[in-house]
Amino acid sequence: MNQDYKENGYLVVRNHFEKDELQELSNVLLEFHEAWKSKNENLYLEKAINSAYLTGTEHLQESKRVSLFQFIGSAKLMNLVSEVMTKQPTFMGTQLFFNPVNESQKNYWHRDPQYHLTLAEQKEALAGPEVIHFRIPLVKEPGMELIPRTHKRWDTNEELNVRLEKNGRKNFDDLADGVTIELDPGDLLVFSANMIHRGIYGMDRFSLDILFCDPDPTLTKFVRKDCLPNQEALQRIENPLAFLNTFNLKS
Repeated sequence: MNQDYKENGYLVVRNHFEKDELQELSNVLLEFHEAWKSKNENLYLEKAINSAYLTGTEHLQESKRVSLFQFIGSAKLMNLVSEVMTKQPTFMGTQLFFNPVNESQKNYWHRDPQYHLTLAEQKEALAGPEVIHFRIPLVKEPGMELIPRTHKRWDTNEELNVRLEKNGRKNFDDLADGVTIELDPGDLLVFSANMIHRGIYGMDRFSLDILFCDPDPTLTKFVRKDCLPNQEALQRIENPLAFLNTFNLKS
């Protein structure tokens, strides 16, 4: 499993979760989503495709936060995370992905680091500490389109022109090497934040992304403290390793 990820920058684990395992998670995510939409109405109506900080204190009661922490720190998920990541997996955050309200809104190719790093730094990041998405769809959805192996190689001229909208190209233009991965509830998609990718809008898209990273303070500086479990919650988590690794770097 680790070898597949190292080579391609992604892997798909089909039917990893049972329906009943996802039901409680789905209920918590829907509660978060409604609260988030209420407080971010303009953003949601104008352009939003995702929200973040699901384990924070703003939108969920403590019992629901603990439920999320328990899912993230379940042996079923963490055993797989530990198989994929060669270094100590460290909790970084959560995101919830949904369709834009505007049905004509285009999806777009990107690498996650492009939003806070210069072009030179993005190149350097390909050989640096990793951030990995573990995507869990709650319903059947069109999934993701990825450019395999771009987690370790730089853009071709065409990819760079599209991703950064240079030389007349748009970031939603098709790319020849894109691989589309459709997702069903129960599946788990693992992919590198460094690789060129885009979500595919449509159907009733509703997916939870849990982000883990290598134990590096340049990455954990982005973690909000209110998104971490307290000592009481830690005692109720089956495998709290990823949270403990984050605490060690932020203390």
